Amino acid sequence: MNKKMVKKIFVVDDDEMMSVALEDYLTRKTHHTVQLFSTGEACLEHLYEEPDIIILDYNLNSVYKDAANGMQILEAIKKEDRAIRVIMLSSQEAYGTALQTITKGAEEYLIKGEDAFEKIVAHCNS
Repeated sequence: MNKKMVKKIFVVDDDEMMSVALEDYLTRKTHHTVQLFSTGEACLEHLYEEPDIIILDYNLNSVYKDAANGMQILEAIKKEDRAIRVIMLSSQEAYGTALQTITKGAEEYLIKGEDAFEKIVAHCNS
C-alpha cells in the first residue's frame, strides 16, 4: 500500500474535547481525512463510507448511557468488515481489557496519554 495515499479515519469517542484534540492533531500531522462520531452506533451507520482506520474509545457509554461500549462496537465492526483496522483508545490500563480487545480484532490498544496521539499517527501512516 502506498504510504502517501490519503486514508479515511473515523474517531469514535464520546469525549468531545478528546475527539477534537485528536482530529486537530491528525490533520496537522498527516494528510488523511478525519471524521468524528460521538457514539459507536453513529460510526456503524457510516461504515458504508469504507474507513481505513477507526480509532475507537473503549468507554463509549460514559456520556450516552444507552450507547454500546467500545467492545460491542468493535465486535460489530469486525462482523461487518474484518479488514477495517481498529485501534482501541482507552484510559483503562487493565491488561485483561487490552488483551480482550486484541483478541476481538483490534490492531492495537493504546492508553490515553501524551504519547498516544503520536502512536496513532504512526499507525495511520503505516
